Amino acid sequence: MSGESCVSGAEAETLASIQEVHVVEVPPTQGHTRASTSVDRRRSHSVQARKSIESRKTDRAPTVPQRSPKDRFRAAVRKVIAVHRTSSTILRGRVGAEPGVDPHRHSTFAAYRNIRQKCVIDVIDYSPVRCSSGRMTSSGFIQFLQNDQASDPEPWVKVRWINVGGISWDVVSALALKYDMHPLSVEDVLHHGGHALSKADYYPKHLFIRVLSHTLGSTNGTSQGPIPALSSSTPFPDVPRSASPQPLDEKLGILDPLADEFDIGRAAPIDPEMGRRTASLLAHRRRRVAAELTLDELKKEDRVNVHIKPMCIFLFRDGTVISFNSMPNLDLTEPIVARIRQQDTSLRRTADPSLLVQSLLDLTVDAALEVVDEYHARINALERAILIKSKVSIVRSLHILSGDLILHKRTLGPVKALIYALRHYDVDRAAASLDVPVADNQKVVGYMSHKAKIYLADVYDHIEYAMTSLDMYSAMAENLVNYSFNMASYEMNEVMRRLTMCTIVFLPLTLLTGYFGMNFENMWSIHHGHSDIVFWIIAIPIMSVVAPTFMWPDILRMYHQVKKRSLAQKITKRFKSE
Repeated sequence: MSGESCVSGAEAETLASIQEVHVVEVPPTQGHTRASTSVDRRRSHSVQARKSIESRKTDRAPTVPQRSPKDRFRAAVRKVIAVHRTSSTILRGRVGAEPGVDPHRHSTFAAYRNIRQKCVIDVIDYSPVRCSSGRMTSSGFIQFLQNDQASDPEPWVKVRWINVGGISWDVVSALALKYDMHPLSVEDVLHHGGHALSKADYYPKHLFIRVLSHTLGSTNGTSQGPIPALSSSTPFPDVPRSASPQPLDEKLGILDPLADEFDIGRAAPIDPEMGRRTASLLAHRRRRVAAELTLDELKKEDRVNVHIKPMCIFLFRDGTVISFNSMPNLDLTEPIVARIRQQDTSLRRTADPSLLVQSLLDLTVDAALEVVDEYHARINALERAILIKSKVSIVRSLHILSGDLILHKRTLGPVKALIYALRHYDVDRAAASLDVPVADNQKVVGYMSHKAKIYLADVYDHIEYAMTSLDMYSAMAENLVNYSFNMASYEMNEVMRRLTMCTIVFLPLTLLTGYFGMNFENMWSIHHGHSDIVFWIIAIPIMSVVAPTFMWPDILRMYHQVKKRSLAQKITKRFKSE
């Protein structure tokens, strides 16, 4: 792909406002005695252009106030901001924006140059008989790629694995230019928001795979091992695919340095209405992100700490495999490196690049199985606690757990579809990605080898187990929530039942007590030689009639229960005697 400079009309006008074009006629040297007609024409045109520029300068206002160095600096800063906003306006948030990230374009470099991270890159070359590896930083790796003699693999190399830890524009662009990566795949590497799902894209020169890796963190909110949590220095724009990069990531606290230094409406905006809309949009996004952060903080103590990060893999026909990890370390892929260094492993014996891709997919699925096991342990603990004593706090934990399980089913489902497609549709999709039509008798070779597809069957079984386990745990969480509410309702019914029993027993006594407690002088039951025995003579018969009448269904239920128990005891004794 040849380099090109793509500058739109709006950028050209803004750049023209910053630069002043000076056309100077260069006199010929003594060695040039003859000049062609074309050269004379170019000189005449340059002279005319200089005269036209001078005439336009003379037409301007004759008196121009002399500005101080401070004013000139402010004007220069405002022009730079104008250029920045012009390019951002061209690229940002436009419906129908051109998809993909082409590193050949100057506008792409201006939009993504703020994505900087200290990367760690491993370059591993191996074959069945030899293996060599080296670790580099970003600057050293870029110099390595620029040296064709050093970067080209030696003849004995069958597979070259470039494992990049961290996402930085200088590294990504250098690899894209070196290996001619498709602009859509480069865009997927740079844009890795939470909405990004696992997929496999086939291009004429390479296969691109993006898979979401689920790694288990510790319970205190920090990840196990040296995998760091996201900090405010993470430079990735959280924008959807085919949208232009935005200099604001509110959730991570990243602001555009120019917008942070200068006010939007004060730094010579191109369109005031656009500035107001941008300010309103930023305020809305800040409120939305603040609500999301508050919700995450409320759920923090009751959820399983899982890190979901994308891993991007490029597979080329020449045996080169390039993988990108979003974190600036390579601890996740360390088991694969250890297997490559051992000569008796399948990776070394076969020296198959597609088998290396299968190993990376297997690594992500195995990490997901650890997450599934952690959810199994958590839901067993909650079930044990809820069977002992149902509490509202346990129901709250089950609600959060159920929501997280649904989210993990959404992120792990495309991984299952990805592995299935690599096994069954690799050749068909590779043929469809070719630039030239394929003849009927022409054989198309896919990216995945036969042995890699065999091992992918095992990976598919693992992801199938993970998905069915998540379905089961989600159903268990919902059942436990329903059980908790049913138990609460049952306990409330039991309380009301006891109160009803007390009311039935004491209602006749209360009625009689009210009667005998009335202050009348002529009461035959008291003044004619009767004592308090008369109260019980009246109360006992009334209670013996009222209580059985109201409790008759309960008495029948108790009778049938005793009858069933006696029948079960008789059958048990009969079998024991035989």
